[in-house]
Amino acid sequence: METERTFFAYLRHISETTSPLDFVLIYDNLDRFVGGALMTLQLTFLALFLGGLLAVPMAIARAYGRPGWSQAIWCYTYAFRGTPLLVQTYLFYFGLGQFEAVRNSFLWGPVLSDPWWCVLIAFTLNTAAYTTEFLKGAIETTPAGEIEASKACGMSPFTRMRLVVLPSAFRRALPAYSNEVIFTLHGSVIASTVTLQDLLGVGRWLNGRYYLAYEGFITAMVFYMGIVLLISLLFRMAEKRYLRHLRPRGADSATPAQATA
Repeated sequence: METERTFFAYLRHISETTSPLDFVLIYDNLDRFVGGALMTLQLTFLALFLGGLLAVPMAIARAYGRPGWSQAIWCYTYAFRGTPLLVQTYLFYFGLGQFEAVRNSFLWGPVLSDPWWCVLIAFTLNTAAYTTEFLKGAIETTPAGEIEASKACGMSPFTRMRLVVLPSAFRRALPAYSNEVIFTLHGSVIASTVTLQDLLGVGRWLNGRYYLAYEGFITAMVFYMGIVLLISLLFRMAEKRYLRHLRPRGADSATPAQATA
């Protein structure tokens, strides 16, 4: 037991005096980084889920040019894609409280006065705007043969949209959506600017408390890189499965030498 204590004391001494990175301090606060990672993932994937639910009907309206609706949705997507996410988050967190009608509304206490909800609303509306536009493009480029085949089978417009157009659009939108997921994850660092303890918030807390230069930021960076790697692998597996029919015939079975010959 005494030998073990001496070893850990030696490790701590090396970490504090010799090592360029205080790895023992990082280990002691690892639970905080795990908690920050969970908040980051919660905000990111809730925003993506809710934004996806909003984006599907808006993309359909945009793709088929519903009078009035298409123009209104375009204005919404342009506003959220044309302004920084940080500005949008500040408008919800700081701006709405300036209006007395908002402060007196039933949403103020449980929702709009809470930074978590303000961040979630801003992230949701932002990702919905981007998802609407690239999903609209995927719907518009649905192969005409698929549309004609569904009409020949006697499908109604609603059934055709549900069983043919949207599944085809979702599959072809996978590469673009993988980028949107990663961009939303990266954009979640804005949550730390409104007092939330996400990954970056924990890193800033660690640096500020112990007067460090980069331990907190490097640890947060490693967590982000690990999450992005996992997301990339999952989307690569999904693309391999759902976009297999779009690959050149024989591409999966050809060896590298045959493919380059």
